[in-house]
Amino acid sequence: MPGQRSITETERMVRAKLGDTPIRHEQMAMVGNIHRAAAAVRQHVENSVLRGSDLTWTGFVVLWVVWIWGEMETRQVAEEAGISKGTLTGVARTLESRGLVRRTEHPTDGRRVLLALTDKGEAQMHSLFPEFNAEEAFVAEQLSDEECLQTADVLRRVVVQIEAHGEERRMQLLDGAPPVRRRSGRRPKA
Repeated sequence: MPGQRSITETERMVRAKLGDTPIRHEQMAMVGNIHRAAAAVRQHVENSVLRGSDLTWTGFVVLWVVWIWGEMETRQVAEEAGISKGTLTGVARTLESRGLVRRTEHPTDGRRVLLALTDKGEAQMHSLFPEFNAEEAFVAEQLSDEECLQTADVLRRVVVQIEAHGEERRMQLLDGAPPVRRRSGRRPKA
């Protein structure tokens, strides 16, 4: 688990520290727990199933993106993986040196690069993903199948909110304009 303190202890200390500060505690707890859960899952998976394949979380995500979508431009891989183009460059070099991906020049624009899995990369993902998924099942073991689907739906709604309104919100904050407050419980249109 990331950090030295339990999630329960952290939540208690935050409540004690913030006291009467006028903030939205429920939303803070939700976002904080998304971060803590993601960090805990990432650390667990890296230290278990990915360690045996000598892969980092980011390396696995890059392989996953290219495995699912097929050959694509590196800028698209970086975007889908949620990493910077610079980070992808280093990860792709490592994966290429291990024979898992190949980088090729774009057929019509020499400035662009395509990334694809090699046969070895395809075989790696076919053998690794069932092990990865077994760890996903382990992580979610305390939840029923219905709770897993409900959690996935709630998290999907968080992502849709950011995709639909995040840029507008960032522009408002950068311009110093007061942010538009949305009522809790309101579902964004998908």
